[in-house]
This record gives sequence, structure tokens and C-alpha cells, in this order.
Amino acid sequence: MPVTYHRAAAAEVASETLYRMLWLRLRVFVVEQRAAYPELDGRDIEPGAELMWASDGDEVISTLRVLQEGAQMRIGRVATDAAARGRGIAAELMRRAVARCDERAPGWPIVLDAQSQLADWYARFGFEVSGPAFSEDDIPHVPMRRPGAGS
Repeated sequence: MPVTYHRAAAAEVASETLYRMLWLRLRVFVVEQRAAYPELDGRDIEPGAELMWASDGDEVISTLRVLQEGAQMRIGRVATDAAARGRGIAAELMRRAVARCDERAPGWPIVLDAQSQLADWYARFGFEVSGPAFSEDDIPHVPMRRPGAGS
């Protein structure tokens, strides 16, 4: 089946799809990366939050979320199933997320916290390291920012 891309607020996502999305995040962040932290942090249901995902049939194979934080947008919780990596699926999802942020808030910067080993990958989408490295759950991260047109 061809990969399809979707976007919706959490309340608008079918319960089985939402479950598969959250299960993917738990598999990647908590199980694969061994980061025991509150993955379900309440931000998915904030006003204006949007979930984006790629599916192959009924299976969610990549996901992320878009949040508004003051006068900037935030992309986070980017996760892709191990079997789907290297196929450009997450890259297409990121392109769509950046476009969605630009559509919702033209000229605003977009921020994210990248695992350090993925900083070059995020740079492909216009993100630049914007502060000192930090550790989150024993995983090195860097804050990154994609300047908006007015920045």
C-alpha cells in the first residue's frame, strides 16, 4: 500500500489510530531508547495542538506533533518505526510539519529539541542549533530553531 499522510487534533483522531501513534512513540522513546520519562505529557491535547502521522494501511509508521508556544511554533515527538526508517517517510512528514507551521503562523520561528545525532538531519529543513547542548534522559540533545520570515 502507498504511504499516506495525515493531520488532526487528538480529539479528531480515530481511537485506534491514536493508540497506534502513541504506541509507536512509546516503542521508540521508552523501549528502544530506554528513556523512562512521562511520554504522555498532556501537550497532545493542548488547544491548537496537531498530530501528524504517516501510515501504511492501518499501521502508523511515523508521527510527530505541532504545538504553538507564544509567538513560535514547536515540532516535537518525531518518531519513526525502525522498519520504516531510511525511506524518506519522516523527511516528508517533517516537510509537511514545517509547511503547516508556516501556514498557521506565517513569519514565526519554529523550534525543536533534537537528539544531537540528528541535528544534521533537522538542518536539512532549515533548523540551526540555537543554544548549548543538554542531556534529557541521558540522551544528548541540542535546541534548534528555524527562523521565521520576521526573525
